[in-house]
Amino acid sequence: MEILENNFINVTLIEPKLKHPTIFRVFDDLKAGESLTIHNDHDPKPVYYQLLGERGDIFTWEYLEEGPEWWDVKVTKREDGKETIGEIAVKDLRKVEVFKKYGIDFCCGGKKTIAEVCAEKNIDATKVQTELRQIETENKASNISYNDWGLDFLADYIVNTHHHYVRKYLPELMTYGSKVAQVHGAQHPELIQIQKLVAEINKELTEHLEEEENVLFTYIKKIVEARKGNLPLLRQEKDLAGLIDDLEKDHDHVGRAFDKIRELSKEYALPADACASYKLLFKMLQDFENDLHLHIHLENNILFPKAIEMEKV
Repeated sequence: MEILENNFINVTLIEPKLKHPTIFRVFDDLKAGESLTIHNDHDPKPVYYQLLGERGDIFTWEYLEEGPEWWDVKVTKREDGKETIGEIAVKDLRKVEVFKKYGIDFCCGGKKTIAEVCAEKNIDATKVQTELRQIETENKASNISYNDWGLDFLADYIVNTHHHYVRKYLPELMTYGSKVAQVHGAQHPELIQIQKLVAEINKELTEHLEEEENVLFTYIKKIVEARKGNLPLLRQEKDLAGLIDDLEKDHDHVGRAFDKIRELSKEYALPADACASYKLLFKMLQDFENDLHLHIHLENNILFPKAIEMEKV
């Protein structure tokens, strides 16, 4: 077997000190979309970490064979920095846990790249990319493919799951926010500000859900129906892209409100004098925020852009 033929690198035939330099040389000569294959007698994972550290997250790493005798890995070059946070989350929702760990907004801030977000937050992009790639090489069946769902089904899912959640728990957040602020507000004035923010979120989302369900989602189902039946589409009066832009601004406003709540509460840290209601309020706020992140992700990064594209067809 040749050492190097058609970008197939037989590492076992290369002098040890030249193995990594040879792989890097071939990789650097690749054009976007082209691949090389590493053939080795053990897992070449050290190459992965070195390549990631020195070249960045500009490649995919796919095992074609994983031992016990031989390892074959296909490495494909992609354009550096073009994939957005939202696009990454759409492809593999498991990676959202990495974004959460580093405080990276994958829903409202989903249109930014990893490089842009890490630069803004002064985060080591290599660490984030390494953890994302580790998840990519794991074989887990828990990743729900929301991106493969029909838009009409996804819209119904959002209503039945996330809109239902908002309508069920927002009134309770309002109640406990008021109660805890009244009892503990003198000692913890930040609770009064949190109460006001919850009231703003309540007003924003109450109107927002109605517009989504009665206007946008209804129109999306008409688009799907027209495309499935090859029928003419009766377009709505308000421009779809304009409507979606308004709704995304609502998402951003609510997301910023929760960012402020996190700041005021010092990441939901409980003081020594926190009563049961105080603890419950902070737990409910955390749970509500987590649900909201997925809720907005499904809309901003999947439902909305796909609806705009489907309307154009």
